Amino acid sequence: MKTIIVGALLAALMPGISQAKTLAFPSDAPVAEIAIPGSWEPEETETGIQATSDDSAIYLSIDVADEKSTDKVIDDAIAFLEKNGVKVDGSTQKKSDETINGMDMTNFDWTGTDNDGGVNIGLSLVSPKAGKLLVITYWGSKGTQEEHAAELQAIITSLKPSAE
Repeated sequence: MKTIIVGALLAALMPGISQAKTLAFPSDAPVAEIAIPGSWEPEETETGIQATSDDSAIYLSIDVADEKSTDKVIDDAIAFLEKNGVKVDGSTQKKSDETINGMDMTNFDWTGTDNDGGVNIGLSLVSPKAGKLLVITYWGSKGTQEEHAAELQAIITSLKPSAE
């Protein structure tokens, strides 16, 4: 809890976060919303949203799935990483559970490599409402991703079920 509070306070002091754009997604029938800094150039995709930090140190996507499409969305996320040269070291897998804004979240984290060197990879599953699942894909470059810790903390803690 202290980490979330400290992260939120740091984020409030950072100019990039104050210019965050709240996105409800998918736009045609929102199930969740999240605030992402404009400098990350967030954009809607066919299945959710994606954004990349301004220095390309972090890639983040959130895809919406239901019971029928969950496996496909997870497979697509893994295929996207592979297509972009990310190699996951399966022996480093760690699993954790947490709650964000009243939603249970299961996290799977690994280390690996991409074309530029060492990376951290994450896949998280969270349900914003009955029958819907969010698949969060994270890919961050070791050594440069740390500069975005407060921004990333603010982004993730802003994730919540859509009010619409």
